[in-house]
Amino acid sequence: MNSDPPIIKISKLNFSYNDNPVLENVNLEIVKGELASIVGPNGGGKTTLLKLILGLLKPVSGNLEIFGMTPAKARRRIGYMPQHAQLDPQFPISVLDVVLMGQMDLCDKGLFGGFPRQAATLAKEALAEVGLADHSQKSFSELSGGQRQRVLIARALCSEPELLLLDEPTSNIDPRSEENLYVTLTKLNRKMTILLVSHDLGFVSQIVKSVICVNRQVIIHPTSKIDGTIIKEIYGGDFNLIRHDHRCDHAGHSHHDPFSGNRENQVTD
Repeated sequence: MNSDPPIIKISKLNFSYNDNPVLENVNLEIVKGELASIVGPNGGGKTTLLKLILGLLKPVSGNLEIFGMTPAKARRRIGYMPQHAQLDPQFPISVLDVVLMGQMDLCDKGLFGGFPRQAATLAKEALAEVGLADHSQKSFSELSGGQRQRVLIARALCSEPELLLLDEPTSNIDPRSEENLYVTLTKLNRKMTILLVSHDLGFVSQIVKSVICVNRQVIIHPTSKIDGTIIKEIYGGDFNLIRHDHRCDHAGHSHHDPFSGNRENQVTD
């Protein structure tokens, strides 16, 4: 059992946009080394919860601590990949330059903001972490959708975070890229805590240890307890789902499908 204090501690948190409640009475603790997914319907508060953890939004009431401090003070210890990266894929920029954006705080304040050698070293190490060490000089526009997602994760890793937040990392990528991402996140979880937002329950059930269900309120379930009834309560409708439970052993990963359904493993609202 992990005896360390929780990395994320939220108690009695409420948040509203223009007096419209989005999150109500949220209580949540995430411990060091956790790999958890945030799921829920569109508009249920998933991305809002991530932004509160980052300190980009402030709660109306309640308490929120990250590493025992305010989110704003803890931000340098957090890596973040947003759902919609504001990067034009046709802009002539190299993969290494994209990753270096994660080290803007190391940028030299003089001479038009040049990056010191330390930043370039960290960027190359981050690319190696996601399996793209040999892609550093390629144009970002040349990459596949899955490779771009991994480059954006490398950008988040470039700040050497202890907590990694990913908003819909599997969106718009093919099954093979999804499997590469699965391997990458499993490896990263050995040295950092990871929270990811996803609608893709087939992916989620392979990788995470617990599921944080967000629909104005927050309920945590172990992955093994997620079934069709619980998911229907979260999303409020019928859907098709395959969940691939996994078991890790020396022979690799084995899978079985506890629910019936078709190949589609995306939950849609």
